[in-house]
Amino acid sequence: MSTSGRKGSIAMTERSRALVETTALSTSSSPDGMAPPVQPIERPFIAAPPFSFPTASDTPTEASSVTMTPESSCDQTNFGSNLIASPWRSPTNRAAGRPPSNFVSPIGTPLHRSLHNLQHYLEEGGHSTTLHVRDTWLPLTESRNGNMVYAAFHNLNAMIGYQALFLPFAFIYLGWTWGLTVLCLAFTWQMYTKWQLIMLHETEPGKRIRNYVELSQEAFGQTIGFHTTIPAVLNLTVGTSIGLVVVGGSALELFYLTVCHKCVDNPLSMIEWCIVFSALCLILAQLPNMNSIASVSLAGALMAVSYTTLIWMISVFKKRPQDISYSLATKGDSPLVTTVAVLNAIGIITFAFRGHNLVLEIQGTLPSTLKEPSSISMWKGAKLANLVLVFCFFPLAIGGYRGFGNKMLNSGILYSLQAADLSKTARGFLALTFLFVMFSCLSSFQIFSMPVFDMIEQFYTGKWNKKCSPCVRLFSRSVYVLVVFFMAIAFPFLTSLAGLIGGLNSIPVTFVIPCFMWLSIRRPNKRSFTWCLNWFLAIFGIITSCLVSAASVGVIIQRGIKLEFFKPHA
Repeated sequence: MSTSGRKGSIAMTERSRALVETTALSTSSSPDGMAPPVQPIERPFIAAPPFSFPTASDTPTEASSVTMTPESSCDQTNFGSNLIASPWRSPTNRAAGRPPSNFVSPIGTPLHRSLHNLQHYLEEGGHSTTLHVRDTWLPLTESRNGNMVYAAFHNLNAMIGYQALFLPFAFIYLGWTWGLTVLCLAFTWQMYTKWQLIMLHETEPGKRIRNYVELSQEAFGQTIGFHTTIPAVLNLTVGTSIGLVVVGGSALELFYLTVCHKCVDNPLSMIEWCIVFSALCLILAQLPNMNSIASVSLAGALMAVSYTTLIWMISVFKKRPQDISYSLATKGDSPLVTTVAVLNAIGIITFAFRGHNLVLEIQGTLPSTLKEPSSISMWKGAKLANLVLVFCFFPLAIGGYRGFGNKMLNSGILYSLQAADLSKTARGFLALTFLFVMFSCLSSFQIFSMPVFDMIEQFYTGKWNKKCSPCVRLFSRSVYVLVVFFMAIAFPFLTSLAGLIGGLNSIPVTFVIPCFMWLSIRRPNKRSFTWCLNWFLAIFGIITSCLVSAASVGVIIQRGIKLEFFKPHA
């Protein structure tokens, strides 16, 4: 050791001994035996080690006052603190006689500042949002590399479904004027509530809502939010999946009867066609996450646009029956029957606008920063999808009603086209339409099942604290597809309750609950335009939901329902 270092150590030792003796004398000289107030003590000089030099960190600064706290655990929001905190600073090291907490090596100070600046940059850019490790294991949040185009055809695939095939049937009871009016109002209303959900996806910077139920809990509380929305969301998700199996199997059967009706004497039954469709669903269900089904959603969106276009074109250019009429089908009926039929038609139109229960899941696949939040790209994709939706729904409703009028069958426009007298060319296009309907149902099944897969894997990861293995994922998703298939063929009368299910679940999820969420989270000023608009839409939506549900019950009582098991039909 050098002479200067030895002298510094001797001086420190003598100074410390004198300090201890002075403290003991002052304590013993107190008349009541109590120690006098402790005076500020000058910190003794500490000699620098041979291979380090005194730095600016000897004086307390904001950059060097980093301590190990329970909050600095392994989390991505404060990863910089974990790397900055040095083992020299822990209380255990100080107790062991190691260098004190104010010691920072000349290498540590630049590293500290670099990591601090990097963390500040990431937080400012919005990349260090709260994302738990388990979220990277789940299908909905495993990949966040989507973009506006992905969001557009995901939304389009979720919005256009088999419910749109009944739009021309609703015009029979509403007519041209009221039918177009209700269709325009429903389209505008659902677009406004979708905008609300997109804006509420990030209720505060750095926090993203994963699904519809979590947003409801954020707005109404954990208990009320969960019990308010989970039944409706599950009924829509699982019920739509069951309907897709029935419609997909029916489309396969119609395609076969149109193209190859003389191939064999004994065609496949409806159950066998549902088995074929479910087998295709089982194969595609093994895709891991939402972004991995992007190509499937793109194909499904193209198929949906194609079959709606082919349907209205065939309906318009085919030869119309001579006794066709466009007068209201309820003309001459009692006021009660007319009211029930009109409300049921309104329910058919509102039930055609679906997919709001998947908006947050789709938006969760997009990256988000504070400078460019996910709501920007998601809203652009949603506007593009709604623009395409206009060119699908309105021509389908108008062209289908013009082609069939009061001759439309209760089973929808697909079976009306199958029963119509078409030319050979038109029947070839019709067969292609059935095939497109099947592929659209196949892709819609994947996007509607993905939230259920996420829920299953979320339970597994929370229980075992590890990612689902390929075997577990294969087993769980296969079981879900088989359960949906079993319910589709075992309880085929559930499709007759579509109007009632839509009135109780689809209308609140699509038109009502987003308005209440906006009022609860954003809290607009009372009696402002936004406040009045949301309250009006919410109350009017509740009244509409109750009336449509009551009308659906009346239609079921009027037509009757056959409780046939294991005899599926379209």
